[in-house]
Amino acid sequence: MNFVHERLCRSDRWADSVRERILPAALDGIDIGDDPLELGPGPGRTTEQLLDRFSRLTALEIDSDAVSTLQTRLRDARLTVVHGDATAMPFPDGRFSAVIALTMLHHLSSPEAQDRLFAEAARVLRPGGWFCGSDGLITPRFRLIHIGDTLTPINPEHLPERLAGAGFVDVRVQCRSNRAAFRGRRP
Repeated sequence: MNFVHERLCRSDRWADSVRERILPAALDGIDIGDDPLELGPGPGRTTEQLLDRFSRLTALEIDSDAVSTLQTRLRDARLTVVHGDATAMPFPDGRFSAVIALTMLHHLSSPEAQDRLFAEAARVLRPGGWFCGSDGLITPRFRLIHIGDTLTPINPEHLPERLAGAGFVDVRVQCRSNRAAFRGRRP
């Protein structure tokens, strides 16, 4: 992430937005279960908010510096931070009750990488488990924040068929303002 983007993702303003808008849109009305996985927590402001909701959480982060920072900053017995790639997860089939991806899909290098993440999310979910999350939609401000960063925006019109293609049912995508919230259940 560039300096501006990283600073924003560490800010209290971002944490407030996660708590007040992003988490309710992504999680309300579904049963996350007892053992959720968060993908790509970065600086961990989303992780803090998830720990307020759940008694246990695993976070999978590809950046080794972010893993170290999360482990040091969020010393919490309920949190397990794992270094790894969400497109090739180091977990067994059916391991988690839910998989949560909050504002991280656009950081993947291509739509194909996003599709590999969707397939991996389906693989590591227990039957009946939910894959849910939220991501930003393209606006001039979103593009500006990502100058020099990897930026592969999701297209909410195609997201339902992509999630269904990964094996999810009961897929729902809802756009509000500059965000798309999504969910799908493993049969």
